[in-house]
Amino acid sequence: MFALRRVRAPTTVNAFLRRGNATLQQQQQQPGAETDAGVLLTPKPEKSLASKSTPAPNKAKADTTATPETEEEDKAATQGRRRRKTILRPARTPISTAAPRKWNRPLAEGVLPAYDLALKVIRTDSIRLTEEADALEVHISEAEKGVLEGGGYGAEAVREKEAELEQMREKLHILRVQSEVNLPEVRWRVANAMVDMKKPVHRHLMEQKWRKDGALDLLMERIHQMKVVPDVLPELHPSFDLIVTARTPALEFRKTGKSQTGIEPGSFLLPEQTATPPKLYANIFHSDTRLYTLLMVDPDVVNEEKESFNTFLHWMQPNIPLSATHTTRILDLNSHTPYIPPHPQRGTPYHRYVLLLLPQPPLAGSTYTHNAEARAELGKSTSVHLEIPPVSDVERRDFDVRMFTRRWGLDATKGGGAHMWREVWSEGVSKIYAEVLKEDEPRYGRPPKADPYAALKRTKRYV
Repeated sequence: MFALRRVRAPTTVNAFLRRGNATLQQQQQQPGAETDAGVLLTPKPEKSLASKSTPAPNKAKADTTATPETEEEDKAATQGRRRRKTILRPARTPISTAAPRKWNRPLAEGVLPAYDLALKVIRTDSIRLTEEADALEVHISEAEKGVLEGGGYGAEAVREKEAELEQMREKLHILRVQSEVNLPEVRWRVANAMVDMKKPVHRHLMEQKWRKDGALDLLMERIHQMKVVPDVLPELHPSFDLIVTARTPALEFRKTGKSQTGIEPGSFLLPEQTATPPKLYANIFHSDTRLYTLLMVDPDVVNEEKESFNTFLHWMQPNIPLSATHTTRILDLNSHTPYIPPHPQRGTPYHRYVLLLLPQPPLAGSTYTHNAEARAELGKSTSVHLEIPPVSDVERRDFDVRMFTRRWGLDATKGGGAHMWREVWSEGVSKIYAEVLKEDEPRYGRPPKADPYAALKRTKRYV
């Protein structure tokens, strides 16, 4: 292989003469140049180094004055190359609900006729669907009056009217979403974290993003791969996005400076990260306030007597109110059955730690409906308030999740939130046993292998 390099073309005689004539004409135009038959030119006086180092009056003042030594050092450092000037551009202002920004068209009108026509069609369709939704809303309000006032209906007729209202409200929800879902400004606001969860279309787009962009798929994949279903519950169908953060490890904190780290479902954590309760956030997609029960369990605690495993209850908090407008951290979670940090036993495989937010039963009927959501009053929940007693330390050690959910009507197939991670033993677990549990730390190991020659070793070989 031959190395290729770029070379300059040789300078011809004609090119040299043309360059000299151009230089002569340029110097003749200068006032200090003198020419005669011998073409004698008077060169310009060169500026001294002191004059070069003197700053111009219009420029900003420099901190240091250039000297011959510094110029030679700069020249040696750059090796004769021109130093590149650093251009500091202003940082882009972050976009959020606290600092919103108006949507602007990517193209001005008239630049691309097809784009203008597409926007016109989208907005025309949006106006048509909005008018249809407004008319349906008026019809629903009139039908609602007749049901609430009685109207001489019997029980069966009231149930039929309720079913009709439910269908109309479901259609109204679809019309409200479809009337705005294709508008570019709506899509832009959701994509740039300027979401208004009071609007049905914003809630719809956020739910579709959670379901279709992979977050829900990853959660369900880890839950089924690691046998959370059926070891903890026979079925699990989350209906909202539960986000969990834990304390950042020391080495990572030095690099990033972040005190909290988001937990990916199924990932491994250190016991030191969960010594304090993790922080929970939820993206809810229903507008009414519903109550949920929090459970955190470990289904991998060794039971030596049964040669099996028990489920340990680490955390419980019933009657947690959540709605679409709740966008901050979920607070007041440690007032019922307090949090006990995960403490995987020494010598055991990894432990699964499962977080569940299970929906409590609705006030009327067996499922949550659009009618109940529309009639919900501000600050009042549409769920049954459960008087669940705190769980004692003894009951924690063999907690039956299935029996508990059946007793209190908590159905994981009708929604809720879920999350899980894994942990193994480390030196921090000994501190949890000594300070929190206040008991001796167990230690497990593999049972000794059976020796097939044990009987022969106890008998005499030579008699």
